[in-house]
Amino acid sequence: MTMNRRSLLQTAAGTAALALAAPHVASAQTPVLKITTWGGKWGEVMKGDVLPAFEREFKCTVQADQAFPFLPKLQASPRANPVYDVLHANSNEQWKALEFGIVEAKLDVKDVPNLKDVYPYAISDKIVGVSIFTSAIGLGFRTDKGLTRPTSWKDLAAPALAGQRGGYLIPVNSLGQAHLMMLGQIYGSGMQDLDAAYKALEALKPIKLFDFTGQMERALLSAEVSMGVIHDSGIYRYDGTGEPVDFAIPSEGVVALEQVLNVTPGSRVKQLAYAYIDYMLRPDVQKKLAEAVWYSPSNTKVQLDAKYSARLFNTPEKVSQLIQPDWKWYNARKDDIDMRVARILRG
Repeated sequence: MTMNRRSLLQTAAGTAALALAAPHVASAQTPVLKITTWGGKWGEVMKGDVLPAFEREFKCTVQADQAFPFLPKLQASPRANPVYDVLHANSNEQWKALEFGIVEAKLDVKDVPNLKDVYPYAISDKIVGVSIFTSAIGLGFRTDKGLTRPTSWKDLAAPALAGQRGGYLIPVNSLGQAHLMMLGQIYGSGMQDLDAAYKALEALKPIKLFDFTGQMERALLSAEVSMGVIHDSGIYRYDGTGEPVDFAIPSEGVVALEQVLNVTPGSRVKQLAYAYIDYMLRPDVQKKLAEAVWYSPSNTKVQLDAKYSARLFNTPEKVSQLIQPDWKWYNARKDDIDMRVARILRG
């Protein structure tokens, strides 16, 4: 069949009109959301229940990276096609990511509606993104060593605990960094009083230092240390196991160890990324994870079972005990702090 020029033009015009009139058909390809997440019990619940439910509801696939550290991988990836769409990290690393320009500065309730129901600390000026859960950094201790239950951060310095107290390698662990700032507040003029903090750190020697909280957990469980700095979930997860360990909330307050989610500016599935953060803030999802890993939920509408409600930070009164460090301030001084701490602990 041949077609003259007029017929060809008429056919082309008709095809163009149909193209303009036809509804948009979305790509049949399943969207992929790339996130970071923790391992352990958290990872089991996420991969076994929480993420599959999200995939079913939003008809997507979630790729979850559990291989820490995440920040170097995100920083090395293309800005227009980042290795992650959602970064899950603690507050100190979210502030570093913001400095690099690889996460958004603020989330908007228009994109994440459940932000309207979170406690103020979860979106305070100390947070980049939103804190979906928090743990309380305080003192873990053995109950079978004849110790008086600690009531103050100063109790860690008791002479009887020489060689039996535990802390962290400050350059690599944010709990150690948070504890250093608390020493400035307890013994000096505030969390930025580094001179007081260094003097107080010196007084804690001899002290056993660990890289990660998992190591501190094992040290307490094995009685390698009798008292140490740790987050509450690292102790409460042994509830009902018969292990002789407990957690104390110092009278001066506890430091917030926040689980923060944020979106990368170059994400190609940004609306799905916002939907994921909103999903993680839903009361039912918050309850499931809070009770699985003993994390305090950020959504004020979460109704925890009695044993969790008794211990976790889930009321305005309890939340008022949480102290949020200024990680932007700390990160700007970290190199100098690391050198000074190294000198103190070498001596």
